Amino acid sequence: MMPKLILMFTLNDMTVPDAIDYFEQVKDLPVDFFGFKEIGLEPEKMQLLNDKIHQAGFKSFLEVVEYDEEAILGPAKMAVDMGFDYLMGTIYYPSIWDIVGKGNNKKINYFPFFGKIYDRPSILDGSIDELVNEAKQLEALGVDGFDLLLYRYKYPEKIDELAKRVLNEIKVPVVSAGSINSWDRLQATIDQGFWGFTIGGAFFEKKFVPDGSYRDNVIAVLRKLGKNI
Repeated sequence: MMPKLILMFTLNDMTVPDAIDYFEQVKDLPVDFFGFKEIGLEPEKMQLLNDKIHQAGFKSFLEVVEYDEEAILGPAKMAVDMGFDYLMGTIYYPSIWDIVGKGNNKKINYFPFFGKIYDRPSILDGSIDELVNEAKQLEALGVDGFDLLLYRYKYPEKIDELAKRVLNEIKVPVVSAGSINSWDRLQATIDQGFWGFTIGGAFFEKKFVPDGSYRDNVIAVLRKLGKNI
């Protein structure tokens, strides 16, 4: 099964200021999901873009790149209040359950980071055993999936091993997020068997069709995923 494309209107871990215009360019394409980050747009424009995504028949992701508990709770509440379908990112804290809900009270699907995360754009640190063990603990607590910063891993020579361990030992959906910016990395993502993946900056930087438009780059990736366009 092909992984799902989560098209992010982001560059350098921030939402681009003209994200709404870019959505209008590609809203007719068979993208699986659309999303963006918690910073870069005014709240009114965030709400407008989320509404437009839903009106076009898609589900939405808000990815929050924050690491301190107090910095996370506000954007998490915003994701729920604005009606996003998925909250992705954040370091896990028990207090987040009070906002996102769980079980019969679930308000939004929650895909947190795991591992030691720092900086922006994010860096993922920690041993593979540490990462897998943390993911298992969070899975047991009821998270709906994970946001894995695979190509932000501090130890690039271990990326394939990390992907294999996580996908073999974790049952909930896992999204490969960040720096999928070449055909080789896209093919690896397909081969690895991820549930989904994000692409943001690589579309703006025209990494797939250097001489093409933003839309051309999105279409090229969708065709690689077997979409009929």
